[in-house]
Amino acid sequence: MTIKAKSNPSPFRDKLLEDNIHLVKIIAYQVAVNLPPHIDVNDLISAGTIGLLESIDRFDPGKGVQFNTYASIRIRGAIMDELRSMDWMTRSMRDKSNQLEKAYGEIERKTGRPAEVEEVAKFLEISTDELHTILSQVSALSVLNLEDMGINHYDEGMDILECIKDPEGKDPMTIVKFNEIKRIIAEAVETLPDKEKLIISLYYYDELTLKEIGKVLDITESRVCQLHSQTMHRLKGKLKKCIGVGTLSD
Repeated sequence: MTIKAKSNPSPFRDKLLEDNIHLVKIIAYQVAVNLPPHIDVNDLISAGTIGLLESIDRFDPGKGVQFNTYASIRIRGAIMDELRSMDWMTRSMRDKSNQLEKAYGEIERKTGRPAEVEEVAKFLEISTDELHTILSQVSALSVLNLEDMGINHYDEGMDILECIKDPEGKDPMTIVKFNEIKRIIAEAVETLPDKEKLIISLYYYDELTLKEIGKVLDITESRVCQLHSQTMHRLKGKLKKCIGVGTLSD
């Protein structure tokens, strides 16, 4: 990916870097909390710092978007790119994640309502405790990348739920596609249980950490992590059915 700098004045650039460098650590540790132990969070911080520097060079104040919001998207995208380049996910983790998507998708297509934990556990022929363990194990996979949805011409590693806050359409067709994705996601999110909708709002739009969300909901951070993982796998199942992988590709 080629980055075209905007030649921001050095004092302005330095100020943005100084005021927002803390975002890199916050986001890196947020992503790393459920990654395998061999992943060095310092590698994620390094990648996130590059994302911050790129966001400073590409930031356009004329768009009316808050810089910290724009930077958070770029930082997380850079970190996800780094993880993808590591190919850190085991086949077992991928299989478990795919099984969850299938379970939520099939149950909800049959019942027309959100799948209950007990139903998913029964579908997978495991206990509810085992299901909660799996949700925690695959929580780091709980990202809706554009490539998952068949969109292959945008920045790698970007999360749909974050991209739609400020989609940088490179051409009219790209804008049309993002508007359609945004509509489909909004409809899918509306079908979520209330607690999961709140988690989506607090995490992606209010940018609270999992620990902060736990305090809001009066539950443990690990439980928030499980619910977030459950929510994202539920959404993946819905969106893949609605969009159809590849249908919005170039």
